[in-house]
Amino acid sequence: MKRALRGAVLPVALLLLWELANRSGWVDPRILPPLERVARTAVDQVVNQGLLGHLGSSLLRDVIGFTLGTLFGLAVGTVLGLSRIADRLFMPTFNGLRQIAILAWIPLIAIWFGMGETAKIVFIMAAAFIPVVLNTYEGVRSASAQLVEVARALTFTRWQVVTRLYLPSALPSIATGVHLALIYAWVASIGSEYFMTVGPGIGGMIIAGRERFEMDLVMLGVLILGGVGYLINRSASLLEAWLLRWQRA
Repeated sequence: MKRALRGAVLPVALLLLWELANRSGWVDPRILPPLERVARTAVDQVVNQGLLGHLGSSLLRDVIGFTLGTLFGLAVGTVLGLSRIADRLFMPTFNGLRQIAILAWIPLIAIWFGMGETAKIVFIMAAAFIPVVLNTYEGVRSASAQLVEVARALTFTRWQVVTRLYLPSALPSIATGVHLALIYAWVASIGSEYFMTVGPGIGGMIIAGRERFEMDLVMLGVLILGGVGYLINRSASLLEAWLLRWQRA
């Protein structure tokens, strides 16, 4: 509780500074609208403009892209971690490709998948895929050699070795990768809406506000993005702590 209160100090201070800047006339209210106007816009967007529908569309894309990217990432990371041949064949190329900024893939994704929902989900998948692959790979590769020898002595099947040894040993690293994937996927969700065809979503709402120079709508979108991002990060931290509670036992 104390940690959460300490974390709220800076956001509250920024909001107070924002309000003070408007009331003191330090900034043009057309560029940085007062909080009261942003609040009125929020109410109007919820009641009359379908704000919850926009948020739901963004979250749905996020969940689909994150889920698919995580599942593929777990499979690929496990194979790369277990197979020396796959590691030598594919890991150098993967390490090279992951150095490319995720936004640089948008033109290729747009050409391959168009500019609609499929392209957006593929982009989100790519953002979630990379951290899950890397962390799963590292976790599997760091499994104890002594435990592997014990599993062989007990004549574990290959499936048993993977499910009872490698994946449990890699769980802390996998949890970190999934946590990062959740964050990256949410950022990619908004990026996909911003750089691809405008449709329902918070990114589209921000673009609409920018084009009409309605900065209260833009700032509302920014606040929503930050709030949802915080909730995703916080939920992921709590889930990670719960999954790894055995480490503290």
